[in-house]
Amino acid sequence: MKSSFGVIWNIAATTVGEAIHRRILLIILLIGVVLLSVIPTLSILTARSQTSITIGTMYAVMRGISAMIAIILTIYMIPNEIERRTIYTILSKPVQRWQFFVGKYVGAMLALALMIALMTIFMVGIFWVFQHPTPAKLLEISQQPVLYWMEMCLLAAVAICLSTFIAPLINFFLTLGIWLVGTVLNPLYSSVAGDSNTPPILKASSKLITEILPNFANYDTKNPIINPGQNITNQGAYYSFVIVYGLLYICVLLIIGGIIFDRREV
Repeated sequence: MKSSFGVIWNIAATTVGEAIHRRILLIILLIGVVLLSVIPTLSILTARSQTSITIGTMYAVMRGISAMIAIILTIYMIPNEIERRTIYTILSKPVQRWQFFVGKYVGAMLALALMIALMTIFMVGIFWVFQHPTPAKLLEISQQPVLYWMEMCLLAAVAICLSTFIAPLINFFLTLGIWLVGTVLNPLYSSVAGDSNTPPILKASSKLITEILPNFANYDTKNPIINPGQNITNQGAYYSFVIVYGLLYICVLLIIGGIIFDRREV
């Protein structure tokens, strides 16, 4: 009998292969690559050809494309297996439900790593062609996508957890909404919760939102490339914090999703 790790790895490897062959994901990835290739050209044709603007725009494209891939990749994983009834064949083997669930998620993480790595390599190459930066600058540019990968792993955990009891279409908009709140509005809610002049009800609700929903804004530092004045004094400590923060959220979401999936009739 195979070990749990072997079972999970086999399911993950199969999931990566399925992700690579999904046309919609490849189309989204292609759109991202095209946009990344166009941005440096536009920055040269305009008066605002600053390096920080170019990098910031490329980061924004990569982050948005990665989020779409992460959501679309994971919201259909469990429902498709149930709809196609392939899950019965898998579970008839010595595979437990939690192993199947975790294996699917690990496969999503690997597929996201592959696609973000491809976009990063392409972005660095295009940026080098048009801007001719130093190797140190190229290395600095390549650091932010690592945090984006961690962010998308967290987003994928949200989506696959919700997929165990929510239809894919509703899951898409719900997960997207959670990401937008955690990305755009989380800093606003944090400031409202920390303001002594905020009414108690609004303060309590803002604090509840910031405590429950993941803070995806943690992973968009763009430091020190985009915001030289907003320096993180200890990058190693900050990166460690956001990685541990993400892993804890992921573990909780996988436990919740695994329990629901284990008790679900399929």
